[in-house]
Amino acid sequence: MVTAALALTLGTASAADLRIYPSFTEVREPVRAAGNTLTVTLPEAAWAGLIPGTLDLDGLTFSSAVQRQEANWLASLEGKTVYLKEDGTAEPVTLIRARDLLVRDAQGRYRTVRFEDLMFDAPPPLNPQSPSQTLTFTLPQPGAGTLTYLTRAVTWAPRYTLKAGTGGAQLSALADIRNMTDLPYEVKGTELYAGDVEVQGQPVPAPMALESRAMAGTASADFAAPKINSLGELRGLYRYALSTPFTLPANSTVTLPFLTPKLTQFERYAGLDTYFTPQNTGGTLSRFYRLKADERLPGGSLTVREEGRIAGQTTIPETAKGAEIEFTLGNDPDVRYTRTVQTVSSEKNAQGNVMKSTYKVTYVFENSKDRPVRAEVTERIGGRRILIDGVAKGQNPAAELRVDVPANGKVTRSFTLVVDNS
Repeated sequence: MVTAALALTLGTASAADLRIYPSFTEVREPVRAAGNTLTVTLPEAAWAGLIPGTLDLDGLTFSSAVQRQEANWLASLEGKTVYLKEDGTAEPVTLIRARDLLVRDAQGRYRTVRFEDLMFDAPPPLNPQSPSQTLTFTLPQPGAGTLTYLTRAVTWAPRYTLKAGTGGAQLSALADIRNMTDLPYEVKGTELYAGDVEVQGQPVPAPMALESRAMAGTASADFAAPKINSLGELRGLYRYALSTPFTLPANSTVTLPFLTPKLTQFERYAGLDTYFTPQNTGGTLSRFYRLKADERLPGGSLTVREEGRIAGQTTIPETAKGAEIEFTLGNDPDVRYTRTVQTVSSEKNAQGNVMKSTYKVTYVFENSKDRPVRAEVTERIGGRRILIDGVAKGQNPAAELRVDVPANGKVTRSFTLVVDNS
């Protein structure tokens, strides 16, 4: 893709180092200029994903750089003979305009044709109707350096699987590396970065057809899969490296085993996270999970399997080592609650406004399963001064109930709440 004097054929594999982030990639390619110019040619598909203003030369000083759009391969055949397939025969015609495929036949008549009906004396490159972009650097002197640029077309994302059963739970992860261009990469060195990294330039959405091809793409079955090793932390970013070079084909997704962290905590429970209201309420609790891992976890999608069956999917955020992850996978119709609120007292000021109220909140939990269930309720409360069961609460006060509900049983729990806005 990069030469000192002429451009390589479009679509050929590009040897590069890749620093892959969740929403973009830094491509780093070694270049060598034998003279005082260096010409970089990118296919239009690769240029479309490039973030404007990020092309640069590292290690080479240049005095100017000129970008221009080159004619496509088909335009180079204008005025030359090509062949038109019609009725099972190939008729020689002259290509007049590549832009709209205007040809002239042997009788001197003009017409437009379809590209797939044309035949050529030499094999066309990939995307022969697409133009390329050329960037020419003027250099004070020859030398070697590194071409760098950022592209939205190569990204990565982890995806986790939580396998739970009666004997406990196990968490594992895969890393999906996506290339959404027609340009393959022969990757020498690869680093993966996870974390919140913002770059300038608007994201370039991948066309839906291109995305579907990328998801369907697979790497060669006989290639030696690299391993992903942790490089530690870099200013709040998680860093990982692939152990060996690998091929990232065009329009493909390469999936590699990623993490197998140990869970230092794992709990299932039926939960409710809500806000206080003086009205009576009721309904079903939700299926909650709570876990902690012994290493940092980049944010990604999470699939939960219970005894080998899909129980639901969610996403988890960037999580530090030992930090708690809590999520829900929807309602549990077998665990219901009834919530009643009794106003014990109410104090008003001279204008008739309620300034202080005392409530008794009662929850009745019903479990129709043939096994016990842990039920947890968090009820958040607003007000200047809050007391729960006689204890003053500080910022972001909440009442919490934790109870084990027996199989096919019922449990009642209450708390007293004082809301003081005086």
